Amino acid sequence: MKLEKQPFSGLLLIKPTTYYDTRGYFLESYHKEKFNELGLDIAFIQENQSLSKKGTVRGLHYQLEPYAQSKLVHVVHGAIWDVVVDLRKEMGTFGQWQGFLLSSENHYRLFIPKGFAHGFVALHQDTVVCYQCDMCYQPSAEQGIYFQDPTLNIPWEQYITPSIISEKDAKLPLFKQAIHNF
Repeated sequence: MKLEKQPFSGLLLIKPTTYYDTRGYFLESYHKEKFNELGLDIAFIQENQSLSKKGTVRGLHYQLEPYAQSKLVHVVHGAIWDVVVDLRKEMGTFGQWQGFLLSSENHYRLFIPKGFAHGFVALHQDTVVCYQCDMCYQPSAEQGIYFQDPTLNIPWEQYITPSIISEKDAKLPLFKQAIHNF
């Protein structure tokens, strides 16, 4: 398992060791002791899975304290362009974003610490995304930022033109309005 630190403190791209043979492949998607050795002392208590059609955008979502979530995201089937926005006001990267290509072929995992908004766009039909969380979903703490906020300038179209978005996500506030929440 290789760990790639990112410019944002705590954000990690994890590249598991994948063993291929005539049957297919095997990998450890999570191993608490190995994660602890890599400096990730975290206990996941909820796992979520979504199925998305090509062009579907989900996000940008986050939860307010004390229910903020760290997440470990990976793709079971298909591919996504996964985007995080740093919401930690005390960090020099506040308000900046970073994107990652996660797929069922590269097997990458993205560890997103508390303090980030998270979203993705499905690049293939019937993309299945799985993510583990260290806090349970709390509807009263749920927040978000509109994915096409012009101040964030995230180039979604570089990967695919988003074509499907929930009514709820389409009504999310812009970053400037959302920053008053965190």
